[in-house]
Amino acid sequence: MNKKNNILILPGDGIGPEVCDEAIKVLKHLNDIYKLDIVIEESAVGGSAYEEFGNPLPEDTLKAAKEADAILLGAVGGPQWDDIDYELRPERALLGLRAELDLFANLRPAILSKYLSDSSSLKPEKVQDLNLLIVRELTGGIYFGEPRGRSKSGDSAFNTMIYSKNEIARIGRIAFEAAQKRNKNLCSVDKANVLEVSVLWREVISELSEEYPDVELSHMLVDNAAMQLVRDPKQFDVIVTGNLFGDILSDIAAMLTGSIGMLPSASLNSDNKGMYEPVHGSAPDITGKELANPIAAILSVAMMLKYSFNMNEASSAIEKSIQEVLSEGYRTYDLEGSKENKLSTSEMGNKIIEKIK
Repeated sequence: MNKKNNILILPGDGIGPEVCDEAIKVLKHLNDIYKLDIVIEESAVGGSAYEEFGNPLPEDTLKAAKEADAILLGAVGGPQWDDIDYELRPERALLGLRAELDLFANLRPAILSKYLSDSSSLKPEKVQDLNLLIVRELTGGIYFGEPRGRSKSGDSAFNTMIYSKNEIARIGRIAFEAAQKRNKNLCSVDKANVLEVSVLWREVISELSEEYPDVELSHMLVDNAAMQLVRDPKQFDVIVTGNLFGDILSDIAAMLTGSIGMLPSASLNSDNKGMYEPVHGSAPDITGKELANPIAAILSVAMMLKYSFNMNEASSAIEKSIQEVLSEGYRTYDLEGSKENKLSTSEMGNKIIEKIK
């Protein structure tokens, strides 16, 4: 009897449920075509889970996440939860899942479809054929470092940026191995001119490079890296960096591709178990209006099939179908294009499914 591939869907908040609905449709269609033995379950997370259970990451959701083979997350957060206790905010569910599942490696590709050059905020010649990968450390650094908190008076607050050699080395290996499969060029981004943590980061990455002689390693300060991403993004192949810097740089890279609604991500542990999510967030201003772009969520499914299940044929089928839809001029409302070819969230999902062979 074939082992079932258990996928947990965490729709979350805002446009999360809308884009997850389209991703689920694609998964079910692929399951019918390729006989992938996929079983899909859903659980509550984020603000919606807080409203129902008083906790953004209920025990049942965490248990289901630990038992699943892979997870697709829509989005969490919204202004209606801005004033609740910090530990109960929707975003704490994300940090909890990353920590509990040890999802230490975040892979964020920034790939510009040749059909969307006009949608980028940069000149077409600067971004044509852009294809870079940001590898972000996800379970350490200042987001998790202790001690953290506010003074008793409330007049000051503090956070701790801390990394161990082991934490740096394991994300470094992921990045070097990713570079080996691409153009063999790795740029490590830090702030070694100011931060002791970054001095250690640079030392560990440099030592590690001796194990990967086929990969050309360079180092860049984070402020320069932000500038270079806008000035000449095609100079980069793979970027590896810590949690805080990766959070910022990956959003800069997102806008190079025309829309943050185009970008998937994967968060992996050492066993390649992953949580996959579009990087666009919950977008409360367009929630329920059928304006959300589902492509990032659907591409997150493609990453899931590739990284967690080694289903490369089904993964490629998704990517090819999306390119075909874009080549015919169809766009969601966040992308440049003619009004007559604008599609709603569900229409774009259906159009992609039409093209999957």
